[in-house]
Amino acid sequence: MDWVDDAIILSVRRHGERGVIVDALTSRYGRHAGLVRYGASKQMRGVLEPGNEVNIRWRARLSEHLGNYTVELVRARAAAVMRDPLRLAGLTSACAMAQQVLPEREPHGPVFEGMRAMLDAIENIEMWPAALVRWELGMLEELGFGLDLSKCAATGAIDDLIYVSPRTGRAVGRAPGLPYRERLMPLPGFLLGAQLLARPADILAGLNLTGFFLARHLLEPHGKPMPPARSRLCERLKLWCEEAVLA
Repeated sequence: MDWVDDAIILSVRRHGERGVIVDALTSRYGRHAGLVRYGASKQMRGVLEPGNEVNIRWRARLSEHLGNYTVELVRARAAAVMRDPLRLAGLTSACAMAQQVLPEREPHGPVFEGMRAMLDAIENIEMWPAALVRWELGMLEELGFGLDLSKCAATGAIDDLIYVSPRTGRAVGRAPGLPYRERLMPLPGFLLGAQLLARPADILAGLNLTGFFLARHLLEPHGKPMPPARSRLCERLKLWCEEAVLA
């Protein structure tokens, strides 16, 4: 067995004295692990960073084997955000969520392409947190648990949508939702259009929304917890939100 593909490194763990096992999100083969011999060396340390974009060659005698990776660096994303704790937290959270949520060796090309675009945003634009929330929303859609934010579940209206039902994952308008507002989740406006501009409070509402449904549908049924990296990101964003209020 032998294939070559574009990939984003999700995690690296030691294997023996010199080797490491790399878990990567590939374009055509989904989340896939492989052994990198001498991956613990100094030369490979900067290559095998979570978030880095790489070209991977995988070889194994049988398809069910772990197999060996040969890895070539394409883009060192981790180094680009290393000095910005919030951006680094966003990158780390995205890698941890993909590893925790995506089934192994199941192709999900849209998730890969979305993650690459989202990592571009983390590197280059100030509104990157909105891109991260949108990527998580897209991951829910790709895995069969998409939210219906197109119209009000009660009336079918497409205007003034400000809530989401935690039971159905469908949007609810202001007036129909008012009597039940304590039981509904806020729907941040930036998720309803193409714009990325969002207040810090809206970003937190968006992460709470996607996190709720990711946990319900993709983590809890398999006995998996929310990744600590994502919880740390939310804590950093809460501080960001508080600073924005005081400014």
